[in-house]
Amino acid sequence: METLEGVLERITFFSDESNYLVGRLSSKESEELLTFVGHFPSLQEGENLRLKGTWKTHPRYGLQFQVQEWETVTPTTLQGLRKFLSSGLVRGVGPSTAELLVKHFGLDTLAVIEDEPDRLIAVEGIGPKKAAMIHQSYLQQKEIKEVMLFLQSYQVSPALAVKLFKHYGARAIPLVKENPYRLAEDVYGIGFITADKIARQLGLPHDAPQRVRSAALYLLKRAADEGHVFLPRGEMCERIEELLFSETPPQSGSAAELIDRQLEELRVGGQLVCEKNPAGEEMLYSAPFYRAEKGAAEKLLTLLNRQLTVFSTEEEGLIGEIVEEENISLAAEQVEAIKGACENGVMVITGGPGTGKTTTIRTLLKLFQRYRLKTMLAAPTGRAAKRMTEATGMEAKTVHRLLEYSFKEGEGFRFQRDEHNTLSCQALIVDEASMLDLLLFHNLLKAVPSGCRLILVGDMDQLPSVGAGNVLRDIIEGGSVPCVRLQTIFRQAQESMIVVNAHRINQGKLPLFNKKDKDLFFVEEEDPQRVASTIVELCKQRLPSYGSFDPLEEIQVITPMRRTPVGVEALNRLLQEELNPRARHKQELFGGGCTFRLGDKVMQIRNNYEKEVFNGDIGRLTALDMEEGELVVSFPETLTAREVVYDLSELDELVLSYAISVHKSQGSEYPVVVMPVVTQHYILLQRNLLYTGITRARRLVVLIGTYKAVAIAVNNNKVEQRYSCLAERLQQVL
Repeated sequence: METLEGVLERITFFSDESNYLVGRLSSKESEELLTFVGHFPSLQEGENLRLKGTWKTHPRYGLQFQVQEWETVTPTTLQGLRKFLSSGLVRGVGPSTAELLVKHFGLDTLAVIEDEPDRLIAVEGIGPKKAAMIHQSYLQQKEIKEVMLFLQSYQVSPALAVKLFKHYGARAIPLVKENPYRLAEDVYGIGFITADKIARQLGLPHDAPQRVRSAALYLLKRAADEGHVFLPRGEMCERIEELLFSETPPQSGSAAELIDRQLEELRVGGQLVCEKNPAGEEMLYSAPFYRAEKGAAEKLLTLLNRQLTVFSTEEEGLIGEIVEEENISLAAEQVEAIKGACENGVMVITGGPGTGKTTTIRTLLKLFQRYRLKTMLAAPTGRAAKRMTEATGMEAKTVHRLLEYSFKEGEGFRFQRDEHNTLSCQALIVDEASMLDLLLFHNLLKAVPSGCRLILVGDMDQLPSVGAGNVLRDIIEGGSVPCVRLQTIFRQAQESMIVVNAHRINQGKLPLFNKKDKDLFFVEEEDPQRVASTIVELCKQRLPSYGSFDPLEEIQVITPMRRTPVGVEALNRLLQEELNPRARHKQELFGGGCTFRLGDKVMQIRNNYEKEVFNGDIGRLTALDMEEGELVVSFPETLTAREVVYDLSELDELVLSYAISVHKSQGSEYPVVVMPVVTQHYILLQRNLLYTGITRARRLVVLIGTYKAVAIAVNNNKVEQRYSCLAERLQQVL
C-alpha cells in the first residue's frame, strides 16, 4: 500500500447510509488536488489526513486513491493549521480567529492552545472566557478523536461518536468494550445493527444471551417505529431468529429455546410484559407501552364515569343564541356533537374537510364561556396549535407545552403535569387527535383532572400518528366513548375542489381535475425525471407567477416516499439548489448526510424535549456560527417565532424540508401543496395517503404524475394495520 498525507480541501460526495466518501486532498506530492475514495466517518474539510491504499483508475471518473486505512494527524504547515482551525472542530475558532491565532503563534498554535491557554488572550478578540472555551474544546476534540479512531472500523460517524463521548465521557471506550449493546439503548442514532457489528468484532459469540436480549428490545423499538404497540409472540420469535440465526444456528440447543429463555429473562427483569389477548394469543410489550395502553383505557373509562357539572335545561336555547349572534348555521350532527360534549366526560368529534369541525369547536367554546367553564385548547404539533389559535381567537398550546415538559432537579426532563399535578381546567379540547400517539396520549390523560370534559377532534380517515398506536381510530372502534361523525359539507366548502375531491377519494371515486378557476390541478407526466423537473419549475416560477406564492413560505412539496427520483431526498437536493442556491454571503455546513446553507428550510426529525422541538417541526436556518460551532433555526410558534440553537454534533436531528413525506405533513396546513403521484411509488399508493396529502392544502393543490397512479391510490383502501389492543380493552369494559 502507498501512503498519502495532506489536507482535506473538499468533500465532493458523502453517503450517510454507507459512509462512502469522495474527497479532494491537497498534498505536497502533487500540484493538483488528488481524488480519494473510501468508507469514512463524515470528516470536516480542513482536517489533515494520512491515508493508506492503492491507486485505481475508474472507467468514468479517472485516477482515484482507494483508501484502506486512515488517521488524522496534527497539521505541520501554517496553511494546514489555518484549515484545521477553520473547520469548526474547535469551538470558538472560525476562519477569522484561526487567521489571527496562526499569525501570532505560528506552528506552535496547537501547543499553546493545549498547554498555555492563558497566552491566547494576547490575540485580538480573545478574552479569558473565550480562551478557556477554546482550550476545553481542543482537549475534548483530542479525546473525541480517540473515540472516533476506535469506532472508525465499525463505520460509526463522528456525529454519533461525539454523542457517545458526551454520554459516557472518558469512559466511552472501556464501556463499549465491556458491553457494546448498551450503545443501542443509551445513545440516539446508534442502533442494534451497529452495536452488534462492534460486539462481533470484539469477539462476542453470536449466540450470547445479551445479544438475544438486545435484539428483542431492538425489534420491539423497530416495531414501535412501524406503528405497533406490541408484537405477537410468534412474530417476535420469528423476527429474532431471522435477525440473529438465519445463517448460523446457536452452538448449543435450538434457537427457539435460547430465544424463549432470554424473553423470560427480560420479563422477569421488568423490561418486557407478556399478556394474552381475548383470542388467547400472547402479546409482547415493552414495559412503557404496556403501561400506556392499559393506563389510557382505564383513564378514559374513569373520565366517562365521573360526575360532571350539570348543565341547565336551556342548553339548546343557548346554542340557538350563539348561532344567531355568530351568524352561523349548524348541521344536525354538529348540534348533536356539541350536546354530547356537554353531557359526557369524553367525546370524539370526527369528520373530513369542510364538515364544520372548526365551527363546532368555536361554538363549544362560546357555550363553555356561558357556563363559565375554564377551557384549554391543545394540539399535537406547533403548527396545528397555531392554526387552532388563529381559528378560535384563543391560545392553543402543543400537548408538550400544555403538560409543561421541563427539567426538574433530581428527576431530569419530564412532564410536570400528571396525576399528581393535574391541569387547571374544566374542559379540554384537543384538535388533530389523529396525530396523537399512544405514549403522548397516555401522558395527556394522566393530567386531565376529575370532572373535566375531554373533547377529541380529528379526522379518522387521515394517516395514523407517526408514533406507535392508532389512538383516534381505536377509541372510535372501542365503542365506549360517544362519537359523532360530521358528514354535511357546507355550501362554502362545496366551492372548493380540494374539499369535493377529498370526499370523492374517501368514497373510492376518482377525483375531478383542472376545473376552470378552481383549486385542484393535475399535470400529466410519466417520466420520473421530468416529474422532478416539473416540480422544481412549479415551485420556482409557475406558481409564484400564478398566485404570487412565496416558494419557501407558502409552497410545500409533499411526496409519498423518501427515495426514488421524486422522493424526499432527491427533491430536496434539487429544490435547495434552485430556491436557495450557493452564494458568497451564505455560509454552508456539511453534516447529517447533507449540506446545510444559510436560509435553508429545515425540519426536526426526532423529539428533543430539552430544546422543546419535536418530530416534524419545520423552521428556517437563520444563523450559522463556525466560531461558536453553532447554528440557529427559527421555528414558528403560536404567537411568534422561536430561535433554537443547535451544536454542530446535533445536525443528525435536522433534515432539509423543501420536500417532506406525507406522514410528516400531518396536522399541518399549507397555502399550496405540490405532490407527485407516480407508479414508482406503488408500494405507498393508498387512499388515505392521497387523501391526507390533498387535505394539507388551504388554497391550491397541484398533482404531477399519471392517472393510472391516482387510480391505484383511490382503489387501494388498505388501512395500515397496527398491533394495538386499546380498542379491545375499551370493548371488554363495554
